[in-house]
Amino acid sequence: MDAQLLSDDLADQIVTTARTATGDSLRSVTFFTRSDFEQLYLREDLERDADLDTFVGHEWRGFRDTRNAYQTSELGEYRYTIRAFTNGYLLRVTGERRGVLITTDGLQMQSYEEIADAIEKMLAEDPTTE
Repeated sequence: MDAQLLSDDLADQIVTTARTATGDSLRSVTFFTRSDFEQLYLREDLERDADLDTFVGHEWRGFRDTRNAYQTSELGEYRYTIRAFTNGYLLRVTGERRGVLITTDGLQMQSYEEIADAIEKMLAEDPTTE
């Protein structure tokens, strides 16, 4: 992870958006591409020893598999994934070449939708993440 994956401005926008929508429920924010990742935020009460390389790899493959599995679904185009765990939730917003993982304590479904909409828009408008 030698090269910066995204601009400081976009990183700040992503974290601020997530933090504003979730408040103290925000656990972490990670930006990733097919081959690299950068953790943008980690709440200070959490362990810093997570195996993000493996975690991001699973999420990237999960995006690809999910998109392929549902591409002809009457539900429409795949947008994002929410995963529930014992100690929190994960929101994955992913495009063709990059994505964002946000982990939180519990939130209302509307909050996840708002965060996903905002992150999708930021990634689509930022030419440095293509």
